[in-house]
Amino acid sequence: MKKVALIIAIIFISCLGQVVRAQESKAKNPVIFADVPDMSMIRVGKNYYMSSTTMHMSPGVPIMKSNDLVNWQMLGYVYDTLANIPSLNLTDGKGTYGRGSWASCIKYHKGLYYVTTFAQTTGKTHIYTTKNIEKGPWKAVSFAPSLHDHSLFFDDDGKVYMIYGNGKIKIIELNTGVSGIKKDGLDQTIIENASDPAGTNIMLGAEGSQVFKVNGKYYLFNIAWPRGGMRTVIIHRADKITGPWEGRVALQDLGVAQGGLIDTPDGRWFAYLFRDFGGVGRIPYLLPVRWEDGWPVLGENGKVPETLDLPTSKGLIPGIVQSDEFTRKKGDASLPLVWQWNHNPDNRLWSVTERKGFLRLKTGRIDTSFVLARNTLTQRTIGPESSGVTLLDISNMQQGDFAGLGLLQKNYGLVGVKVVKGSKSIVMVSANTGKPIEIEQIPLQQNTVYLRAECDFRNRADIAHFFYSLDGKLWRSIGEPLKMPYTIPHFMGYRFGLFNYATQQIGGYADFDYFRISDTISSTR
Repeated sequence: MKKVALIIAIIFISCLGQVVRAQESKAKNPVIFADVPDMSMIRVGKNYYMSSTTMHMSPGVPIMKSNDLVNWQMLGYVYDTLANIPSLNLTDGKGTYGRGSWASCIKYHKGLYYVTTFAQTTGKTHIYTTKNIEKGPWKAVSFAPSLHDHSLFFDDDGKVYMIYGNGKIKIIELNTGVSGIKKDGLDQTIIENASDPAGTNIMLGAEGSQVFKVNGKYYLFNIAWPRGGMRTVIIHRADKITGPWEGRVALQDLGVAQGGLIDTPDGRWFAYLFRDFGGVGRIPYLLPVRWEDGWPVLGENGKVPETLDLPTSKGLIPGIVQSDEFTRKKGDASLPLVWQWNHNPDNRLWSVTERKGFLRLKTGRIDTSFVLARNTLTQRTIGPESSGVTLLDISNMQQGDFAGLGLLQKNYGLVGVKVVKGSKSIVMVSANTGKPIEIEQIPLQQNTVYLRAECDFRNRADIAHFFYSLDGKLWRSIGEPLKMPYTIPHFMGYRFGLFNYATQQIGGYADFDYFRISDTISSTR
């Protein structure tokens, strides 16, 4: 009897282990725990390509590639500079935080890749094309007006459209060269109020249009936000692109919404959507899709699943973010693709070659705060937790200079070195209240200092802590914890940022030996 019980126990433990291993081998939601909003996605053969939004950042509209829908790597950007104007250059007292280029659309048609976007900052719709999405180059054209949250669509009859709008959804026909609006082409409203399926008390009208054609029917994805409710996926379908369109609520769970459809080479379907997740930003989810009576049915019993029948994630480092020692071999790009400037940079004032193995940030004008300073070099924070570390050489900073490591958003925080009346101090600044306040200052008697910022996004804690070290071994906390809210004025998840700006005189510079990112944080404070 004991032997039978032992055998049963062994079988039970073995089966339990198999279940656990099976769960561990599956992908988990969110598939990318980082700020990758407004995704648009295509499959060409076995490869998936995705564009996303980075708004005021430069370069802009990132392009990513995956072979499994879970593990993504950066391929490049469709532009280095959206436009050379004061608001994008962060000059003349102007900036474009929270604006720049918004939701993009990626398509592949007759050997050409198309990425389109729009910008309130320029008042235009921008179209970029290339024959080689992995290497470029991209050709750019633009036209007025700026078509809000548009979806580029190539129909089977050769006609090309953009479907766009907020609440009221419109369609406009483009010329055959896809370079502008077709004169006397189709231009009409196709859905008077696309929010209707979600009710009458709507806080955010239907937007984020993405259009697909499956088995002869047209499907339009939108997001709406009922007041007192959550972000909601609405799908309309029609037999003709001009309608009539019938709509229904497709998903109301966890606020996961805005995106579209993607199929796999083996015939499965998924919906790609994103979720507002506090300080880390807007994070992508995947949902299985089955077809029922000609409608795509999203999720599992109307819910967002925790696991997916897809390969497990290998992590976001180095696909989405990565460390940088600032060493460059011949032929290397000046900066890896994970880096973006907070606005268009002044390329005269930074270098990775003037001092081998260092990023040099030089001052060229007077600024008054971290968010107004040009040439802040950034990359995403990642969840559920992450840390960034740098070694800063301050030997050539001048009176009034301030350099260091920040977490960029409207309510930012940073740790750095400030030069005041010939003395150097390690300073922690917090904009928790919406205004920057110097929380702590510690005298510094040497020319190098290690700086670290740690972010905890677990269970939406959205808390950051800052540290410094004089030798890279003994770390000390500085200042106070930073609460990291997602604010609309910046409309972006928090980013690590390396910065240096002058407040009194120009001509100084700071050297950063490296930036190292990790998906863990220290266990002690």
